[in-house]
Amino acid sequence: MNIDFQRAVDRIAGVPICAFFSLLEKLRLFFVRETMPSNPKRILIVLLSEMGSLVLAQPMFAELKRRYPNAELYMLMFRKNREVLDLLGVMPKENVITLNDKALGSFAADSLKALRRMRSLDFDVVIDCELFTRASSLFSYLSGARIHVGFHSHTQEGLYRGSFINRPVLYNPYRHLSQQFLTMVDAIESQGRPLAKGELHALSAPPLLQFAPNEVAEITAQLHADFPVLLGKKLVLVYPDGGILPIRAWPPAYYKQLCDALLQEGYALALIGLPEAKPLAQEIAAHCAHDHCIDLTGYTRSVRHLLAIFHRACLLVTNDGGPGQFAALTPLPTLVFFGPETPALYSPLAPNIHCLYTALSCSPCLTAYNHRNSPCDGDNQCLKRITAEQVLAKARELLNGVPAV
Repeated sequence: MNIDFQRAVDRIAGVPICAFFSLLEKLRLFFVRETMPSNPKRILIVLLSEMGSLVLAQPMFAELKRRYPNAELYMLMFRKNREVLDLLGVMPKENVITLNDKALGSFAADSLKALRRMRSLDFDVVIDCELFTRASSLFSYLSGARIHVGFHSHTQEGLYRGSFINRPVLYNPYRHLSQQFLTMVDAIESQGRPLAKGELHALSAPPLLQFAPNEVAEITAQLHADFPVLLGKKLVLVYPDGGILPIRAWPPAYYKQLCDALLQEGYALALIGLPEAKPLAQEIAAHCAHDHCIDLTGYTRSVRHLLAIFHRACLLVTNDGGPGQFAALTPLPTLVFFGPETPALYSPLAPNIHCLYTALSCSPCLTAYNHRNSPCDGDNQCLKRITAEQVLAKARELLNGVPAV
């Protein structure tokens, strides 16, 4: 489904449905005095939309397992993001409930199946990790769990999600998202207003993805067979696509300058992305007109395949998005562009990640409060002011392993 359509449905239908369920819950609690579970046996995590957020949620998964070692963890998510969760290995595959969001009909059918399964599992706790969407809030309520943890605006001007969230967590735009996910774990047994008035958790990098013996070598050999020009060359990967949020993309003209310079310095260069990114990749490759510049959009079979190719490369340059977060699961030195969103909240948690960010007066403009719907007219100066020369200098520093002069 188109992201603007999703926003419209979430706003137009979500508000009255959340209000209705809130009233229903107040009436129910008037007649039923409910005791809260002190030692949850089943916990459902709702994280529908972002692949990258799954990597940022890894500390939360680890804390849930530490604090509730006997609890079964389940996940409700969009089917297209399923592979990333499986790569993280944080829960059994049979405990993942998926929804197909490609079309409204398939989403509705999957929602009914998911709700039937959730009700049958008798969850004690549901943690809604989405940032102020009503759809996830409704799934949280309809799951039947007695403890509902979710972000709440409190006295801020956040989006209305219903008053049935009985463990409302203050969304804090000054704390990294991984830290806020950990606060949601604290909120399960917390009291007071707002909940979880504790010390910040120590954040650590996610564990590196482990490959089977010879898996990376075999994928590298196939890459060389398919693209012999890469043999013996240092490889730089470039992800120029903005995905569903084009405002996050560094300008194509700047990518062309950077690619030209790296090719002239003797590096091989591969443009990566989903098949939908192929027109932009072909435009950049045509501009470079160099034998050592190849188009890998649509080439990788899976995220795992992509991460194996990351082990062959010596640098990744990427817009804010999935590849930058996935790189935290590998040792690959990575440059990530931020602007409409801020690394203070979304930076990947790994020492190999280097964020490029220009903090203008209007940045960040994609927030939890506006459904990541930027008011920008498309002239994303926050990214345009990061010059190709600046990026090339940082790239040389990482490629050479010594500080730039």
